[in-house]
Amino acid sequence: MPESIDLSHDDCLRLLRGGVGGRMAICTPTGPHIVPVNYAVLDDAIVIRTSPYSILGTYGRNTTLAFEVDWFDHERQRGWSVVARGRGDVVTDPHELEHIRETRAPRPWAGGGRTLFLRLRWTELTGRRLGEAWDLIESMPVRRFP
Repeated sequence: MPESIDLSHDDCLRLLRGGVGGRMAICTPTGPHIVPVNYAVLDDAIVIRTSPYSILGTYGRNTTLAFEVDWFDHERQRGWSVVARGRGDVVTDPHELEHIRETRAPRPWAGGGRTLFLRLRWTELTGRRLGEAWDLIESMPVRRFP
């Protein structure tokens, strides 16, 4: 059985920056929800685009959010997971929106009006891996290049 190994902050950041899709976790009045999202990392924040009336658009403002990106190789029993936790806020400042669009705007796969930019500035970034001696980034089936 592979051993669980904590990832360094730099490894967590590298994997988070390299990912394309993950899951945002949020608590709502009806209970917890986990929403699959496409995302981008900009500075020290995860940015997604969503509808203003979606679960994330409605309840993701000024609340604690968690975000996870991971990868698993079931055949070799190895994988990794990175979790970011922090406060969600809506980006409304025109200069910040311009910076996001010019630098690394998230590109949702789902159709519809995704006009709201929701940002999670993490205060905690943790990760772990199962198994040793393999390149975590090279194993990602889809990854973003710097």
